[in-house]
Amino acid sequence: MPKPRKRLAGAAGPTGPDNKGPAGKRTKTKNPVGTSATLGNSSPEKTSASKNCGKNLSSYWLMKSEPESRLEKGVDVKFSIEDLKAQPKQTACWDGVRNYQARNFLRAMQLGQEAFFYHSNCKEPGIAGLVKVDVQFVRMMKRYITLAELKTHYQAHKTTGGPLKNMALFTRQRLSIQPLTREEFDFILSLEEKEPS
Repeated sequence: MPKPRKRLAGAAGPTGPDNKGPAGKRTKTKNPVGTSATLGNSSPEKTSASKNCGKNLSSYWLMKSEPESRLEKGVDVKFSIEDLKAQPKQTACWDGVRNYQARNFLRAMQLGQEAFFYHSNCKEPGIAGLVKVDVQFVRMMKRYITLAELKTHYQAHKTTGGPLKNMALFTRQRLSIQPLTREEFDFILSLEEKEPS
């Protein structure tokens, strides 16, 4: 989960300028525009999510954060899109990612790529807005797109071969950072203009 007190850290891996402090937490660095994050000698595990993105990982992402207060080891992990919007330059560090595959995806992100900001572990999970990597607020969604609505499309697309048929949100639910195909990203954006189904 992101910490609102920090500015965004660069996403470069061990071969780049990124320094890691205690417990593998990222420390503040700068990542030149246009450089991609790397993970040394390892690569993200090939899953249906990464396979859908072709040889190069996705240019589109879904990033989950919890919009409601919850203490984890005495620290409130709450960070909503409104919290991001309130940050200096509407930019924050994205940290607290523990799953190795989600960390690999985080390191694979490039500056300027777009991501959906997804509110998780709350009464009504769903996509609240758009951000760009280095996590900077872009805009709120025209309407909140709920998990229930996305699931309805996913289930229909599994049988019809639609854009969300392999969406990681349903095939790899526990990942806090997930790649999206261009087709998935565009389809979800198109939902803004439609009434909820």
